[in-house]
Amino acid sequence: MINVNELTHDYGHGRGVFEVSFDVDKGETLGFLGPNGAGKSTTMRHLMGFSKPQSGSATIDGLDCTRQSSEIMKRVGYLPGEVALPDGLTGAGFLKMMNELRGGGIDRRAQELLERFKLDPSGSVKRMSIGEKRKLAVAAAFMGDPEILLLDEPTSGLDPIMQEEFISLIKEEKQRGRTVLLSSHIFAEVEALCDRIAIIKDGRLVSTVDAAEIRHGLNNIITVGFENEKDFAEFGNGSFDFRLRDRSSLKCSVVVDDSDINRFIKAIKRFAIRSFEEHSVTLEEYFMHFYKSNKTFGGVSYA
Repeated sequence: MINVNELTHDYGHGRGVFEVSFDVDKGETLGFLGPNGAGKSTTMRHLMGFSKPQSGSATIDGLDCTRQSSEIMKRVGYLPGEVALPDGLTGAGFLKMMNELRGGGIDRRAQELLERFKLDPSGSVKRMSIGEKRKLAVAAAFMGDPEILLLDEPTSGLDPIMQEEFISLIKEEKQRGRTVLLSSHIFAEVEALCDRIAIIKDGRLVSTVDAAEIRHGLNNIITVGFENEKDFAEFGNGSFDFRLRDRSSLKCSVVVDDSDINRFIKAIKRFAIRSFEEHSVTLEEYFMHFYKSNKTFGGVSYA
């Protein structure tokens, strides 16, 4: 339903997106995880046709996002990361304007969401708080009951109660088979809602993982302390995926997949072991592995 193929737009000074590629299948929710400035909103704007790529392409339901953006706007619910609303309208007037732009009439879905998020649309947009404007933007994004949703930092500005309400809403939409691209920097939000998670850094995708892997621990890191330097050195020369070899403490840390656990146990059985610790890597730790300057991974120095 959503296809991005080597999308590139270089704004200079390291800003932009560079050869970004991913797909979102029908009924899937893909989490787009990264801090502010990583390229999430830039990608979203290209998908909506607000920006034209210098190279690469983006399509939604087979429609070219640059050449057929007006048709895409009728099919897609879009929630921008920064909500800017015209000051001269009431909330109801804004929703009416947006619905007419999409070719619709009075929209019951928007009314349901206004009631759900406890927003009175009769007031002036200019006098609304950030949270109220976000609620209004949520109602606008879901008008017409679109099958495809592009949600950029959707809970930004919402209080904790409304954040939980929004998460419940997306879970319901997933049950209804909606296709969702959700960008966020909130780990719990991404873990709760997404089927797959794409991590973006400095405008480039650096990893894509299945949410099921996260729930079971992305990797097992096993740290073994040895009784003597001879055993430490012999094991440290093995063929495992080492994250740490610390001669002063005689400890080695190894990433061990479930499929490799028997080989690992067999290998350490012949050594004198002083300590043995196992740690499953969380999404946050995995993410910070790409972002921390000192690169720690599961509490272990990354070498």
